[in-house]
Amino acid sequence: MVHVASNLSFASDPNAVIPEVIDGINGVMESAAKEPQIKRFVFTSSSTAATNPKPNTKFNIDADTWNNETVEMAWAPPPYEDSRKWAVYGASKTQAEQAMWKFMEDKKPHFVANAVLPNANFGPILNPQIQDASTAAWITTLYKNGPDSLVGMPPQYFVDVRDTSKLHVAALIDEDIKSERIFAFAETYNWNQLMGILRKLRPQRKFAEDVKDDSKDLSTVTKRARAVEILNKNFGQSDWTPLEESVKANIAHLD
Repeated sequence: MVHVASNLSFASDPNAVIPEVIDGINGVMESAAKEPQIKRFVFTSSSTAATNPKPNTKFNIDADTWNNETVEMAWAPPPYEDSRKWAVYGASKTQAEQAMWKFMEDKKPHFVANAVLPNANFGPILNPQIQDASTAAWITTLYKNGPDSLVGMPPQYFVDVRDTSKLHVAALIDEDIKSERIFAFAETYNWNQLMGILRKLRPQRKFAEDVKDDSKDLSTVTKRARAVEILNKNFGQSDWTPLEESVKANIAHLD
């Protein structure tokens, strides 16, 4: 069983988002616990359950890293201004994943549970009409409007959506994966790097200029190698889908 749904309203009021998401994971797991045929459970968590991006700062992310900072930001007293929406989203993923592990510890159901924590998903878009809810829309925005329209989004890691999907499947079927947080962090990027890739892929098109801020994500993720090991074992894939290949697929529908 794979639980991928979440509240993507990006509302700034934590009361309108977080309790619903926590209730959702608890309700789904309660239902799963009543079904003996369910052997494995996979939760789509998020990189934001572990950390916020921290440009130009060296720090480590491991299996015990939780984004308590964003939970505090989300639940701070009102007013609930629009600038808080990303904190609310991150807190919802943090607290929902924590609720999942607490359920496993307290209730000890008959099934195995794993969580997949993807960072920004790029790659092929199946339906361009509904892409705005996905981080893949960042590439479209960059393509059409340039990096100035995305300066509020800090550099971080990306993962190709196909790799994210494979990790979900592996977490569901591979009996050697038990009680794991699988970190889908392929490689880091920033907007100027992506602009360079876009210019290379579409040399005939004139793109906007780079931004002056060339900050980078300097974090390290100790579990990246484990995710590659999972991809290799289950799909014969020796490494992550490269950033340029993912961007190429991401803009395939654009003129």
